[in-house]
Parts: sequence; structure tokens; C-alpha cells
Amino acid sequence: MSNEMTEALQALAEDRGISIDKLFGIMANALESAYKRMPDSFEYAWVTIDPSTFDIRVFAQELDEEGEPFGPELDVTPDSFGRIAAQTTKQILTQGIREVEREMKYEEYAGREGDIVTGIVQQTDSRYTLLDLGRVEALLPQAEQVSMGRSEGGNRVKAYIVEVRRTAKGPQIVVSRTHPGLIKRLFELEVPEIADGIVEIKACAREPGHRTKISVWSNDPNVDPVGACVGARGSRVRMVVNELNGEKVDIIPFSEDPYEFVAKALSPAKVKEVRIDFDTATAEVIVPDFQLSLAIGKEGQNARLAHRLTGWRIDIKSETQIAEEAAYKSEEWAEGEWIVDPETGAQMWQPADGSPAISAEQWNAATAGETAEVVDAGDGGGEAADEPTDAETASEPEGDEAPATDGADADSDSSDDSDASNDSDSEGSVDEATDAEDAPGESADADADAAEDAPGESADADADAAEDAEDATDEGGDEEE
Repeated sequence: MSNEMTEALQALAEDRGISIDKLFGIMANALESAYKRMPDSFEYAWVTIDPSTFDIRVFAQELDEEGEPFGPELDVTPDSFGRIAAQTTKQILTQGIREVEREMKYEEYAGREGDIVTGIVQQTDSRYTLLDLGRVEALLPQAEQVSMGRSEGGNRVKAYIVEVRRTAKGPQIVVSRTHPGLIKRLFELEVPEIADGIVEIKACAREPGHRTKISVWSNDPNVDPVGACVGARGSRVRMVVNELNGEKVDIIPFSEDPYEFVAKALSPAKVKEVRIDFDTATAEVIVPDFQLSLAIGKEGQNARLAHRLTGWRIDIKSETQIAEEAAYKSEEWAEGEWIVDPETGAQMWQPADGSPAISAEQWNAATAGETAEVVDAGDGGGEAADEPTDAETASEPEGDEAPATDGADADSDSSDDSDASNDSDSEGSVDEATDAEDAPGESADADADAAEDAPGESADADADAAEDAEDATDEGGDEEE
């Protein structure tokens, strides 16, 4: 019987992957629990099992008022445990084996955080995906999945172990497909130089499903780090890209010179110049105009990944922008700044020289005054040009001649038709004298028009006078009748 029990325990230990010593300990605990459930059993008791003979013994001791054991050890092994004790032993033995298996699984994966595992997709829903790793299942949350490459059931995928949790139902392994460490582990699998430590991955910046940048460094001057990662005709990096479902990977040589490192990090764009401000940790990158969009990338992706890879805040500008900024800085500007008055809440201009702040109205007035001074200085010659010249003054009639002309016109209106003709000649002579210098031709035309119009007007006046005399005679005759 002892040999049969020993062989059965050995077979069970091999099947469950548990050592025979742990299995004997689990069985001893199960028999102890079964004994304590028997009537008239000692409260403080323990079970021993001889592995060679499979001899089972139960020992016990008395307890004092404080609950401490005292007295000699008593052999209280029952003749038979009975059916209930046997059932209890079986349940506790099964439970103990499960607990040992859970602990072994936890210990197996507890030290593998940061490692890569291969699993088969079992179940997928909106919350998580279950991966079968063999003895355990891994949990792939939705936040750790790449939206563009959701795997179907039955596919094999590689994942990065993020955390191993201890739970009542066993270890819970949380894995990720978006962690940057996945890139490093995939290159370690594909590039022997990285696994051997000849080539190192210094930094990694990733936007899952879209693009990844890694910087590599070689500890051997005879080994090209970029070429080792790319492989013959791109065979090595192609395997990594296929595992990432087509995600683009940029391999950049690491450099201790920050100027060179920032320039290479913006690959595939060609950089003309890099200016670094070490106080603010900012790198100003100048690129040709046609390379600006390539350096920034789609929605700023290339610049964002370069910033994460290098640790420098990158400001990308084109050559045209640099030239415009230089021209802008060369202009002179009033030094100062706009501030807000804490009492009134109005905007105030605070000069840089420390003089008192002025209101916006005062600033506008001062600015308008400066503009007016510039305009007055430019229009000084115009005012002199508007003044009348001596020649124009001489050509204008004097003040005494104008009333005399008006008087002559009045007399000519009250005189006969011949005086009216003389008056028109006098007006023509005044106009001729006024415009003699400016328009000689116009004066001659005016004389000719006056000469033609005066006789006609005199004849019309004589005809009208004759008709009025006849009408007067007729009226006189009517009155006599």
C-alpha cells in the first residue's frame, strides 16, 4: 500500500509540475484538517508522513489558559479517519495543489516584466483581448492595442509584458502592443548584434500604428549600427515592420553632438543649420523652403517624434522665415509693453526706460503727433508753391478798376443801344487785360466774338424800340376815338 501511494503521489507531482516534497506537505496539511474535524480531537495537533514507508502519524499537545502548548507530545493517530475525513482530505489536497500551481505560475512570470511573449488570440471584445500563453492567459486591454491592427481569433501575436498581478484566481498578466519596449525586444530577436550588446538602442519614440524612431549606437567601430539593424536588403527591419502590421520605422545613428543628433533625428528631411539654446533646451532648426513640410511631417508627427527621441524642444523654420525675422529685427521699434491698470482695468503703455505709464489715448495722440510732424516736414515746399507769383498778381485787376467797370455797366444799361455796344467793348477790354499774360489766344477769340455779337444785339434793340413806338401810337389813336 505504501508503495502504491508513493507512486501515485510521484505521478501526480510530475503531471502538475510540483515537487514530491511539496506534495507530501500538502497531504499532511489535508490530513491535519481532517483529524481536527473528528470528535474528541486535540486542538493543537500535527501530522507527519514518512516518505519511504508512507507511515502517517498524528501528534498533539495540551494547551494552557494562554493558548500555549505544554506537556509531552502525544501520539493520537486514529485507527481510521473514516469516510468524512477521507473526503475532507481529498478536497484540501486538491485545493492545495491548485494554490501551489498558481504560485508557481506567478513566480514564473513575476520576474519577466519587460519581456516579450507570443500568444494566440482567444477572445476579443470592446474591453480587452485574451492571449493564450500556454499555461496561463494574458490580458491585452483596449488601450494597449493598436487600432489599425486588431488581430483575429487564432492568430499568433507578440506582446510586451507590462505588469504581473497576483489575484485569487491566479496571476493576471497584462501585456501591451503599443509600448516602446516592444520595438526594442523585436529588434533584439531579429538583430544578433543587439542581443550580444555590440549595438545598443539608445532611445525610442513611437506613435503606435503610424511611425517609430529609434537611435542606435555601436560599441565596435567596425560595426555600422544602422546597417546591422536594417540587414541585408532590409530583411531584419522588414520582419519588425511585418510584426507591427506595417508601422514605419526610422533608424537613426546616435551622436553625442546635440547639433548632429537633432539634425539626424528629423530624417528624412535635410537640415541646413541647427541652433541650440542650452538655457531653454530649445533647438532652432533651419531647413530649405521645400523641405519644411517634410521636416514637420503629417500633423507635426516627424517633429514630435524627433523631440521625444532627442529630448530637445525643436522649432523648425524655413530660410524665408529666418530672412523675414532678420528684416523685422533690423527695424527700430519703441521699447516698452502694454500692461493692464489694476485699478481701472484699462490698457496702459509702459515705456522700457521706466517713465510713467500712459493711457491708450495718450499713446495714440503721441503717435499721431509724430506722424503729423513727419507730414509737415514733407509738405513745406507745397505751401510755398501755393502762394501767388508776382506775374499773376500783376495780371489781376486792381481793386479800383472793378467798381468802375460795374458803374460803366450800370450806365450802359440805362443808356441807348449805342452805349450798350460801347459797354460790351469795354468789358472785352477788361477781360483782355486780365488774361493777356495767361491766354493770348483766348483774348483774340473774345474780341472776335464781341465784335460779331455787338452789332447783332444793337440791331435787335433798335427793332424792339420801333415796335414799342408803333404800339404806343396805336394806343393813342384808340384813346382819341
